Amino acid sequence: MAIIDITSLNHPGVEIYGRLTEAQLRNRLDPGQGIFIAESPKVIRVALDAGYEPLSLLCERRHITGDAADIIGRCGDIPVFTGDRDLLASLTGYTLTRGVLCAMRRPMPLSVEEVCRGARRVVVIDSVVDTTNIGAIFRSAAALGIDGVLLTTTSCDPFNRRAVRVSMGSVFLVPWAWLDAPVSTLNDFGLKTAAMALSDDSVSIDDTTLMNEPRLAIVMGTEGDGLAKNVIADCDYVVRIPMSHCVDSLNVAAASAVAFWQLRAR
Repeated sequence: MAIIDITSLNHPGVEIYGRLTEAQLRNRLDPGQGIFIAESPKVIRVALDAGYEPLSLLCERRHITGDAADIIGRCGDIPVFTGDRDLLASLTGYTLTRGVLCAMRRPMPLSVEEVCRGARRVVVIDSVVDTTNIGAIFRSAAALGIDGVLLTTTSCDPFNRRAVRVSMGSVFLVPWAWLDAPVSTLNDFGLKTAAMALSDDSVSIDDTTLMNEPRLAIVMGTEGDGLAKNVIADCDYVVRIPMSHCVDSLNVAAASAVAFWQLRAR
C-alpha cells in the first residue's frame, strides 16, 4: 500500500478519475486493458468479493482510517491517492459518494452463448441509454432471479460509473454480454422471447403458458418509444402489464421489476 497525497490535478495516475472519458476507460480496441470506476465503499466491496482486480484508489484523507480502511487492507500493493475534498471534487467533476473511488480492471467480455448457457431467465435490454435505468434493471435482475443480461450495442455500458453505483454493485453479480444479432437468434439457444410492449395481440403478464415457459428471454425497450416494431415481430410473445387509472406504461426500470417477479422461473 502506497498512500500518495496529491496537491495537483496533474498528478500522474489520477487522470483515470477525471480526464479520461467513459469511452477511453472502456478501451474497445483492447478489452483486456479496459478500466471502470467503482464508487462508494459498499460497491467496491461487492466488486472485490466478486473477484474484480483493483488498480488504484482515490479517497478523502479521513476515509483512509475510516470507511476505506478495510478496502485498502484488501487491495494489496496499489496506489491510494488522497487529498482535500475540494481538490478531489475538482478532479472528478462531482462530490464523491462516501468519499471513495476505485479504478478496477474490466474483465474480458462474455459471449451471448456463455450468458445463455443453462439460463432459465434472461433479460434483453434494447436501446436503454439512461445510466440510472441500467443500474436499476441490473439490481432488480440480481434480486429477482434473472440468470443473465444481454444488451444491444445501442444501450448504455453497464460499467458506466453511475450505472454501477445505482446498481449497488449488482452489475458484478449477474453475467452479461452485448447482443449484436436479432432477438430471434436467442431461439437457437433454447430460449423463447417475450417482448414487453402494448399491442393488439399481447398477452397478460400472468398468462399461464407464458409463465410456465421453461426458458425465457424478457425483452425490454427504450425509455421513450419502447421496442421497435421489427423487434416485437421477432419475438415469440408480446406481453403487457395490466394497468389501472388509464396509465399506459411504466418506466422501464419499474416494468422490469414487475416482469422479473411475475415471470420468474418456477
